[in-house]
Amino acid sequence: MNKVPLIVTTDWLQEKLEDPNLRLLDATTYLKNTDNGAPELWSGKETYEEGHIPGAVFADLLNDLSDPDGAFRFTIPSRERFVKKMEEIGVGEEGTYVVIYDQGYATVGSPIIASDWASRLAWQLRYEGFDNVAVLEGGFAKWLDEGRPVSAEVKSYPKATFTGKRQPEMIVTKEDVQKAIEDDNVIIINSLSEEDFKNGRIPGSCNVPFGNHADEKTKELHDKATLKENFEKVGALDPDKKVITYCGGGIAATWNALLLNKLGQKNVAVYDGSMAEWTSEKVLPLETD
Repeated sequence: MNKVPLIVTTDWLQEKLEDPNLRLLDATTYLKNTDNGAPELWSGKETYEEGHIPGAVFADLLNDLSDPDGAFRFTIPSRERFVKKMEEIGVGEEGTYVVIYDQGYATVGSPIIASDWASRLAWQLRYEGFDNVAVLEGGFAKWLDEGRPVSAEVKSYPKATFTGKRQPEMIVTKEDVQKAIEDDNVIIINSLSEEDFKNGRIPGSCNVPFGNHADEKTKELHDKATLKENFEKVGALDPDKKVITYCGGGIAATWNALLLNKLGQKNVAVYDGSMAEWTSEKVLPLETD
């Protein structure tokens, strides 16, 4: 089985829907900011059951694939928990490959075109050592726009044996970030909007908003030259540099990390705790404009 691209098109996926080696996952999760500042979160299982790409199974990032006892909502779970949940839905077998999408834009109409819930799960799979995984460009929204088939039938894959070992270089802690602030060989990227970046950021970090990489109408990624420009302006494509991406809670950061990988930057790690953890530690410094 050849390794799949990091990001695949809707045409590519439709041709693969009957492939017995495909494991297609719907990773839909919802986050909405409320007036009191506390985000509202809910699982996308209900919208998955209403309609999804044929053959897809639901992967619950919120309830199954995060640490239920974590101090922050989307803290990575233990390897044992993650592997168990993946095996239950049929993911991890050698010789298979995974494609992940989410339904966010299609169902809540967010102006941001970014498959960051899908990229979060793809990042978790690679972190645990299963790297034959792709994210669907444009997600379910693009699939719907193109009039492709949708199903409400809930299917399942055979239970799997998860293979692969953790890749610790893909994640950093707050202690790692503190050290990186003073390290000229590390680029720290805040993946949130420009407004959020100005309101508070890790000192020394630069801003590459995760929502700036795709066209709102076509839902396709911008061309390679535009994507490169987005990251080159902060020096993040220098092969001699290490890049750390962060955001609010470790979700949007994985979208930037995925695109950096696509552009050839291999030395990328995600700060899983992100601003949720950083701002909870009152002794940690913040920069604002």
